[in-house]
Amino acid sequence: MQANRSRDTELELAVRRILHAQGLRDRVDFRPISALRRKADIVFTRFRVAVFLDGCFWHGCELHFVMPKANAAYWEGKITRNRDRDAETNRLLEAEGWTVLRYWEHQSSEEIAAAITTAVAVKRRAHALRQPL
Repeated sequence: MQANRSRDTELELAVRRILHAQGLRDRVDFRPISALRRKADIVFTRFRVAVFLDGCFWHGCELHFVMPKANAAYWEGKITRNRDRDAETNRLLEAEGWTVLRYWEHQSSEEIAAAITTAVAVKRRAHALRQPL
């Protein structure tokens, strides 16, 4: 498992390249809430947007996950815990006012970047309306 990347995956790099080309600056592999020991893949701290790019195997994608035959009990528990942790992370971040975006590794980087850009633009407009001139 040591060889599995937790950051700078091919999808993450592609999405970040597109976002950077559009002028969006972000934090990478960053804890949105310092007390929460979980990191988001891409974070826009000013606008409170946390993006997670989940692997189909590790997070149990409904379309692509296939339970391994060897040591099935271990993997079933592992994937279930990962899903539960993801749901808890979403709840905790949303309770603190964060927008949580989750995407699967099989989605296209262009589609993901477009959705992120839209979410950040909405938050940027809301943020601008709250700022005194």
